Amino acid sequence: MSLTENANLQGALAGLRVIDLTGVVLGPYATQILGDYGADVIKIEPPSGDIMRHAGPMKHPGMGHIFINANRNKRSVVLDLRQPEQREQLLALCKTADVLTYNIRPASMARLGLSFDTLHAINPRLVVCGAYGYSEGGPYSDWPAYDDLIQGAACIPWLMTQSGSPEPRYVPATFADRVTGLNMVHAVLAAVIARYRTGLGQHVEVPMFECLLQFVLGEHLSGETWQPPIAPMGYTRMLSANRKPYQTQDGYICALMYNDAHWQAFLKLVGQTDLFQTDARFSTHVERLKHIDALYAFVGEHMRARTSAEWMKDFTTHDIPVMPMMKLDDLLTDPHLAATQAWLDVPHPFEGMLRQLRPPVRMSGTPTGVWRPAPRLGEHTEEVLNSLRT
Repeated sequence: MSLTENANLQGALAGLRVIDLTGVVLGPYATQILGDYGADVIKIEPPSGDIMRHAGPMKHPGMGHIFINANRNKRSVVLDLRQPEQREQLLALCKTADVLTYNIRPASMARLGLSFDTLHAINPRLVVCGAYGYSEGGPYSDWPAYDDLIQGAACIPWLMTQSGSPEPRYVPATFADRVTGLNMVHAVLAAVIARYRTGLGQHVEVPMFECLLQFVLGEHLSGETWQPPIAPMGYTRMLSANRKPYQTQDGYICALMYNDAHWQAFLKLVGQTDLFQTDARFSTHVERLKHIDALYAFVGEHMRARTSAEWMKDFTTHDIPVMPMMKLDDLLTDPHLAATQAWLDVPHPFEGMLRQLRPPVRMSGTPTGVWRPAPRLGEHTEEVLNSLRT
């Protein structure tokens, strides 16, 4: 396959060439999404490989589960960018590319001789996207950044304590990495679209701290939205200690009474219909938010009276939003995921059969898909570098 071809010529991004210098989770998650849309993603790895190759469990060395689940639809090329000859090979690849992504600090890129000015000089149309901890120009700019640290900087562990956790806790997922990765995807695509107007690429900065703050403060800026402030920061409903799955007679379920109709239906189910008219706390959305912790506690008391199955049936019948509280293993047999064919069995030439989630976005004219399984380290080095000589 030449670099002008794509693994999926029908994908929305078919023909878009991405040189991917990223590792760990943030960048690989973003570039995998670009690959799911059909882009030709060439993953440049050091001789030791992306560090996530070595995070188990794994069936074979260098093919850890997190790596496999963030690097499909890519080709792996090994280059030691500290070696002048191999750095030149990367620059030759950049001449053929539309996008280059990286997730180390800009100063480190400059030390490698890969500053934006250098890359722009050899390919003025190249979009260069850097995703790293903190935006340039502030006192944190040179600080190292990982998901846990950025969650802490964006108040996530503290917010946990404000909503009832006995101690600060991180979200048990690479939350900051993946929120930033999603921002990275749309930032790259916006810059590519802008290039159609200007003919020029540009440098794009996607900082983890600011991306996660944008996510968190959309709700929790609250009264500080106005100057001078009209109320403290923090969204009351999200910070309620009683905003949690409800305990039933035999387990837990997730339910949400949100609008008037939901509350009226729930009060009818528990035999207290009159409260909607006689107790102002229930009557309007504004009043419910003022007293949301007490209302969630009220619901919680009643939920213990029936089984999860009984509540699921009653809530579904009365159109009250409800879902079971799922465990990880439940997802493997979930009826919705089965009906929508969300789970894929993907054959891998070395790993055997892999279970993969289908790309969540579906497009009628330019399908998304799994065109390539995650590559072995350097699997495509010869193929890609030879194409430069033809």
